[in-house]
Amino acid sequence: MIRDLTVGQYYPADSVVHKLDPRVKLFGTMIFLIAVFSFRGWAGFALITVFLAGIIKLSKVPFRYMIKGLKAIIVLMAITAFFNLFLTNGTNVIWQWKWIRITQEGIETAVKMLFRLIYLILGTSIMTLTTTPNELTDGLEKSLRPLQVIHVPIHEIAMIMAIALRFIPILVEETDKIMKAQMARGADFENGNLIKRAKALIPLLVPLFISAFRRANDLAMAMEARCYRGGVGRTKMKPLRYSVCDYAGYFVLIIFLGIVIILRRFG
Repeated sequence: MIRDLTVGQYYPADSVVHKLDPRVKLFGTMIFLIAVFSFRGWAGFALITVFLAGIIKLSKVPFRYMIKGLKAIIVLMAITAFFNLFLTNGTNVIWQWKWIRITQEGIETAVKMLFRLIYLILGTSIMTLTTTPNELTDGLEKSLRPLQVIHVPIHEIAMIMAIALRFIPILVEETDKIMKAQMARGADFENGNLIKRAKALIPLLVPLFISAFRRANDLAMAMEARCYRGGVGRTKMKPLRYSVCDYAGYFVLIIFLGIVIILRRFG
């Protein structure tokens, strides 16, 4: 399951989505997430499904590779569905035993929440799978540039997010190595009840945290050795410039946002 995590990884391909400016993809991801949590009716979910399917098709990222990231949130999805199924009040009772009951409204709420979680992972995965960490850093820094007026350290914020995204696949690989080493020594991470499996993770988490702090310290020393002093006066080797495709992407996103507002208002 650890190896199936796709958030923060980059999938190289020659597609329209890969060539888009990272600012367009950041704006598109924000609009998509707003749409995911705005809709309540099935017409809105149908629109999101069509839009997401079109973006995945244009990105040329294999769908099987993309849905691997869903395996990491199976437990979260199950817990979310459970609570929404049994704790949602409703008038149309389908099944009841003492004080426990399942209503039609609870089933509908649970299904919609599952769709939201799936779309949340897929939507953010498209951005990271089609954008390198350097491009994402530059795009985020450019997008937040107006906040410099109120002295917000936008370069540092963008650098922190880029380092965090870059560390995700590194820590996943490190976790896999530690897990294999512990399994070779007789550790069992798969069998037993929930408490036993949680206790078995302790020999995994301790060396993982130590390795993470060591890598963070090495990165800080490397930045200090190269006289890194933030973004003041720094230039870009590949400055971001909008192309015709980027303006077309903004146009499509604005149309999508307009449809979202209309369906939200009148749907």
